[in-house]
Amino acid sequence: MKRFAFIICAALVAAPAFAQKTSDQATEEGRNKNTQYAKDSALTSKVHTALANDVGLKTLKSINVDSDKGVVTLKGVVEDQHAKQRAEAVAKKVGGVTSVKNELRVKGG
Repeated sequence: MKRFAFIICAALVAAPAFAQKTSDQATEEGRNKNTQYAKDSALTSKVHTALANDVGLKTLKSINVDSDKGVVTLKGVVEDQHAKQRAEAVAKKVGGVTSVKNELRVKGG
């Protein structure tokens, strides 16, 4: 009986230590997710700025930019094939972009 009581006491004493480790892991995962979200948001902003400076504001209004771990996705409608290719080229030149998914559609096409 003493042995059983000792095991129960030991488990109760150790439980907070295990809970702390789990909590620390959850916090670290949350920090990593937040850091990645911030990096993605910053990259999206950099691509938006590059498009505004190079392609022009008229086209920028119709282009949606999304970033996920360095992969940039361009969506929307542009005037012509040249604008589609140019937007992709501009996005590829932005630091931090690992690849570009060009899902832009040409108006009327």
